[in-house]
Amino acid sequence: MSRIRQHVRGSRRLTTTAGVAVTTATLLTVALSPAAHADTRPTRSTAIQNAASALLAHAASLGLTSAENTSVRDVIVDKDGTQHVRYDRTYHGLPVLGGDFVVHLAPDGAYRSTNRATRGTISLSSVLPKVSAPRAADLAVNALRAAHLGNALKGVKAKPELIVDALHGTPKLAWRTNAAGLDSLGNPVARTVLTDARTGHQIDAWDSIETAAGDGKSLYSGTVPLQTTQSGSSYQLKDPTRGNTFTGDAEGKTDLCFFGICFSRAPATLFTDADNHWGTGATSDRASAAVDAQYGTNETWDYYKNVQGRNGIGGDGKGSYNRVHYGSSYNNAFWDDSCFCMTYGDGDGTTFGPLVALDVAGHEMTHGVTSKTAALTYSGESGGLNEATSDILGTMVEWYANNPSDPGDYLIGEKIVKPGFGQPALRFMDKPSKDGNSADYWSSSVGNLDVHYSSGVANHFAYLLAEGSGAKTINGVSYNSPTSNGSTLTGIGRDKVGKIWYRALTVYMTSSTNYAGARTATLNAAKDLYGAGSAEYNAVAAAWSAVNVN
Repeated sequence: MSRIRQHVRGSRRLTTTAGVAVTTATLLTVALSPAAHADTRPTRSTAIQNAASALLAHAASLGLTSAENTSVRDVIVDKDGTQHVRYDRTYHGLPVLGGDFVVHLAPDGAYRSTNRATRGTISLSSVLPKVSAPRAADLAVNALRAAHLGNALKGVKAKPELIVDALHGTPKLAWRTNAAGLDSLGNPVARTVLTDARTGHQIDAWDSIETAAGDGKSLYSGTVPLQTTQSGSSYQLKDPTRGNTFTGDAEGKTDLCFFGICFSRAPATLFTDADNHWGTGATSDRASAAVDAQYGTNETWDYYKNVQGRNGIGGDGKGSYNRVHYGSSYNNAFWDDSCFCMTYGDGDGTTFGPLVALDVAGHEMTHGVTSKTAALTYSGESGGLNEATSDILGTMVEWYANNPSDPGDYLIGEKIVKPGFGQPALRFMDKPSKDGNSADYWSSSVGNLDVHYSSGVANHFAYLLAEGSGAKTINGVSYNSPTSNGSTLTGIGRDKVGKIWYRALTVYMTSSTNYAGARTATLNAAKDLYGAGSAEYNAVAAAWSAVNVN
């Protein structure tokens, strides 16, 4: 959220000064002045102070002990002054996976409730590991190689971090190890591995690169307006109106920088232009892909600011940056928290073209929003919700942009796929199983799927909630969305869906939220926005039931 200036009011008693009478006219002047209508909502710092007081008063119910400390990750202040402060916690100085929680406060700062990622109290006999850090690193490297069996990896390195894992049952001491390397084409691969620090057994593992497989003349969006920065006699592809977000050329190189581990980094050589007219719309001009990336960043920034009230990815007004032309025939795009940047490959030309399409940009930047808010763990059902959040809100960015060259739809990555991919899009929100892998409905085994496929349940929910069930054509695209229970649904519109999902993400979801928790979170969000028992609230419940989340 943008910082709110707090208007300090003086005495409420009406007085006169130096013989000047207080008349109806002077009162009207005061009433119409900007100061009279200044926003009096609590500031971020006030919300944090109120939440700190609540922590002291409710430490026991939050499972906080003298061994634990907390740090603020995000703050949301509603229009009515209601405050939501999100925390991470440590135990004897160690980060706690699943230790995050959100404190909800009334407009006057009074404590209301809390959402916790996990409920258990942390009590460990010792924080000294029996498994050494080098051993944990070796185990993670082996796990990375096993996950890429048949693909020779080189330059593999790993960095273990001792943590408390409260996410997988009884809290235990664990090593969270980030392992990274290069594949046979020189492109990066990475995996996060959780290892029990006492037994050496693997607790969980997941891919660390959050991917979406996947005026200037762009490749996909036509001629688009760009805000640039003049530097001497030339122009830089840097936007001073959006936190100085910029786009650079990775020059076909790759890096090994994940989660703060930096072995080498590809460049981000800032694009410049002599006449402020960028690209030709063809891949032969390296600036064309840069136009798409910068435009996608702009539209995503504007969507979050103008629709959701969020000032930048981190909510702090700071811009991120893009790297295009990354790697060799790299069929991926990814968001990386360690550089606060987005990176786009050029594709292999057969399966994918350059991965700089608008919905891909919205998808990747949304991973950044998720990391700054709910931080949904990239594994199991929470991992599916993490990917679905990027699909859902990335789709909302595409609709928001209203670009005639890339009109809004419920297809993911339709612009970047080539005939060699074998289908017209990466994913299909109306019936996710059309991609051959994704789940249409929830089952107890959904959490075992790759997160790009378990995301189908939430994507399907979002489509049904927005557009309803059955056959229809929207913006020239044919859809036919079924329901698991045979129900017939009428949609509430995508704008409301975006509002509900964003509020659920930023106010109620935590790192461990699963599909049942997402149902509760979105119902709470719908209640906040439209009222308990409203048509929107009931539609949320019906849409979840239609994908078998009850």
